[in-house]
Amino acid sequence: MTNHNGKKELSMLPLLFVVIVMCVGGHFILQPNYQDSHIAEYFLAALPFLMFGIVVIAFRKAIKAENKE
Repeated sequence: MTNHNGKKELSMLPLLFVVIVMCVGGHFILQPNYQDSHIAEYFLAALPFLMFGIVVIAFRKAIKAENKE
């Protein structure tokens, strides 16, 4: 039996905050003021891919932390 190490969970918090900011930013860009902007359209299209990339980074980080124990 191994002891629980909270450092692994705390190291994931910055990734969580980045995803939260991306979600809030995406909803902010959906406002009518920005709907004619092509840059906003490209950002909204890229948002799910960026979030998927963050998930891959989180998985790699978790696997690395598990292997250290």
